[in-house]
Amino acid sequence: MHSSISHVKRKSDIRFREYGPWHYVNLPGDKKYGDIEPSPSGDIVIGIQKCIEVLENENSAESDKVFYLKLLIHFIGDLHQPMHIGRTEDRGGNDIQIRWFDTGSNLHRLWDSDLIDHYGMSYTELANKLPEQNKKELKLLQSGDIYTWIEETQEITNELYDSVEVGQELGYSYSYQYWPIVEQQLLIGGVRLAGILNNIFK
Repeated sequence: MHSSISHVKRKSDIRFREYGPWHYVNLPGDKKYGDIEPSPSGDIVIGIQKCIEVLENENSAESDKVFYLKLLIHFIGDLHQPMHIGRTEDRGGNDIQIRWFDTGSNLHRLWDSDLIDHYGMSYTELANKLPEQNKKELKLLQSGDIYTWIEETQEITNELYDSVEVGQELGYSYSYQYWPIVEQQLLIGGVRLAGILNNIFK
């Protein structure tokens, strides 16, 4: 569930390496964010807070605002990708190897890109397919804060850990079963991003 920032370019550009830990937070399945010691390298909560801080600061350079706006868009997307709120022991599902239509993959990549790529729609087509929300529904989706949003995502994450076994071959049936969650998280992430941006630039 990547944003328009190029994932490949970002990973190969040393300028972005220090922001790597900001894309996720790894938690034990039975622990909340407030129950753990934050990583000294930062995590997705610290990353989002930093982005908002820079964007709200009138003295921030324009170039910094542009840069941190791009990061914020990406991080809110990551916050709603379940395996970015994964477990430490398997690096957010990266070490859980599976087969996706007879091609090697892992649980993290499955939810980062495999499911969406296989669906075969552009990001614009996906966005247009999502159901419209009325004002009451939008307000409900935007309620809470980063911490409650992490808990919501973590509930899905725990379900997904139980949905596969190492080495399992997945395909159409898995996509059919879990695609509604993909659409749900895309919708919620977009709505919440809009709310954050409205608060920053009001």
